[in-house]
Formats: sequence, C-alpha cells, structure tokens
Amino acid sequence: MNITPHENDFGAAIEGVDLSQALSAEEIQQIRRAWLQHRVVYFPDQQMTHEQLEMFSQAMGPFGDDPYVQAIDGHAHIVEVRREPEEDVPLFGGTWHSDWSFQQTPPNATILHAKIIPPVGGDTHYCDGVRAFASLDTATQQRLQDLSAIHSARKPYSPEGVKAGGGDRRSMTLLPSDAAHNTQRHPMVRTHPETGERALWVNPLYTIGVDGLSEAEGEALLSELFEHMKNPEFIYCHRWRPNMLGMWDNRCVMHSAQGGYAGHRRVLHRLTVAGSAPY
Repeated sequence: MNITPHENDFGAAIEGVDLSQALSAEEIQQIRRAWLQHRVVYFPDQQMTHEQLEMFSQAMGPFGDDPYVQAIDGHAHIVEVRREPEEDVPLFGGTWHSDWSFQQTPPNATILHAKIIPPVGGDTHYCDGVRAFASLDTATQQRLQDLSAIHSARKPYSPEGVKAGGGDRRSMTLLPSDAAHNTQRHPMVRTHPETGERALWVNPLYTIGVDGLSEAEGEALLSELFEHMKNPEFIYCHRWRPNMLGMWDNRCVMHSAQGGYAGHRRVLHRLTVAGSAPY
C-alpha cells in the first residue's frame, strides 16, 4: 500500500489496494491510520458495485443515519449525489459544512465514490479544522473552548428551506421535514476521540448560533470564524476522477462541493460511517 501525503499533511492518496475485495485486518488498520493522520484520503481507480461499496464502508464502521435525502432503491445507506446538465438550482453540498452536524451523534466519516465526473469543475474543497484552531491566538482558543454552538438542518431541509433551494427542480430527491427545525448543541472546539487533537468545529450551513450569546453577537463571532477557516492555508482542493473513492474525517473537517461544470452530468455515491457525541 502506497500513501502519498499532500501539502501540510492534509489529504493523501492511497494506492496499491483493491477496495472491491474484502480487506485484511492489517489493511484496514493501515487505511485508518492514514485517514486519522491526513484527515482526507482518496483511492484512485476503484471500480466498485453497490455491494462492494457497502462492504468497504462497513469495514470502516457501522452505517450512519442519513436523513432528508432519498437513498438508492435496495440500498438504504447509499445516496446518489447527482446533478444533470440542465439543472439550475444551488449545488447540493455547495455551502461549507460538516456532514449532519445537527445530529446528536454526527458521522465519523463520509465516503464518496465517483461514477461520472465532468471534464471541468466539480472539485471538492476541504478545510482542516485542526490547523484552523491551532493558528488562533491563545486567548481566542480559551474563549472558544468554553462556548457551545447551536446546529440545525432548517436552512437546507425544512419544507421552506427545500422550496427556497429549488428542491422540486432537482434530480436528487430531498425529503423535507419539520424535524429539520430541531436544534442540537455541540462544543465549538471538538476534541478528536481517537487522536486527541482539538478542531474548530462550526460550519456555515448547519451552525445557526452560539449558546449564551445574543443573535447578533453569535452571528458576528461565527462570521469571523468562518472567514478564518476559509483561509487558503487550511484548504485542500480535491479533483475527482471516475472510479475514485474518497473518505474524510467529519470530526475535524468541513467541506464544500464546487461548481464550474454547467452543461455536464456529475454522479457520485455517498455513505456515512456512524459517529459519537462531540465533546
């Protein structure tokens, strides 16, 4: 197995392993070590059926709970991320986010398998929450460690949110619900349960306020943090290829799907790995 890290050790290519076959315990350990170290890993040239994709996902951990998006028929844990050439609605996943951060136990990992990739655009950008936190001054770090943020799915998945986002014109089927208005409190600085690293863990899509601060104060603080997190020094820009599989650590990474491929189809298959309550 060959592992090639990217700049700042954030992101790595893994080659020399066939994910369509059952992995040995040693291979699983190697992949997990690389994933924990580099936070975003990808495997080029992996032709996989739905069943093989599910088998790999379960080697990484139990399936996560994926609400608000229709799964593939017969495969309750695979979501097809699809955009047709003529679609004119906002990109699915285009706003910076950590997957399902509004859940009590958000997923540890997201797995994405590329099926149809446009000749231009369609990249995914990733933000390293560990380095984003480490770069803050000590006083700011201490202040944030005492704060909790409020997360909710209301913006994209409430009935009014889906309507505003052109949900009826999407090739993907969204499942709006009033449950999207529910809120969940999580620490703004998350401690990674496996590495012990601390990460700045808020995101523009699902983080809607700061516990104990007024709406205006919370918005001001979050806006400042979001701008900080989008500093190019914390970002890895990933270019997809057909049959490439990517996996990232949702406990310390946020991501954003990029456009730039109008007139082209883009299809990927997505699963999540179950997680634990942030602390």
